[in-house]
Amino acid sequence: MTATNSLGRQNEKNSWLRVLGVDPAATGPTGYGIVESDGRHCHMLHYGTLKVAAKRQRESAGAALQDVHALLCRLIEEFSPDAMAVESVFTALNMRTALRLAEVRGVILLAAAQNGVLIYSYAPREVKASVAGHGHADKRQMQLMVRALLSMNETPEPSDAADALAVALCHLQTEQARRRFGLPDQAASAKPRAVRAAPGSAGLPNEIRPRGAMHGGLPRIVSTP
Repeated sequence: MTATNSLGRQNEKNSWLRVLGVDPAATGPTGYGIVESDGRHCHMLHYGTLKVAAKRQRESAGAALQDVHALLCRLIEEFSPDAMAVESVFTALNMRTALRLAEVRGVILLAAAQNGVLIYSYAPREVKASVAGHGHADKRQMQLMVRALLSMNETPEPSDAADALAVALCHLQTEQARRRFGLPDQAASAKPRAVRAAPGSAGLPNEIRPRGAMHGGLPRIVSTP
């Protein structure tokens, strides 16, 4: 598993919306990223990927799913996201790959529901259009756009982690537009954990929790046994 942290910032005047983005994978690494926004600026708190070792996968048919579920539960516990944004299944996939991807998405949604986190799903082209401006952006274009939008010093690697950050950014932009124009919220599969911001506070007005500072750290590489 690869992971990178960034120092979070505390702003007493603004309320923050924190989103955990997840890019599920049928066979490759599952990407994840946490992005925070005050309604005007977004910044990255944490991102990485989980690649389950082949030995671990041979232990049992559900070993990889168990590790993905455990990872997301740890991320939710550590970062307390207000919402989870997940990339939906690409319909052009073959049946076997689509079924495997659906299994991974299932444990991701289960982790969110068990921890009371709101879940939102976005199609790959919707994410690309939101972040890169068109629905046919390639992996490299997405990585560069994510780096620019989050003012990161380095291009997020691998691309699976960048995709997860992109899903989080897509939800933040969608939520900001929804609240700005008073549009109804999409149906969610879990009750919100967030509390309402104080009246008159700046930033995003509804069900956003002020955030404190997070501890930074150097990139680390961890492999599942």
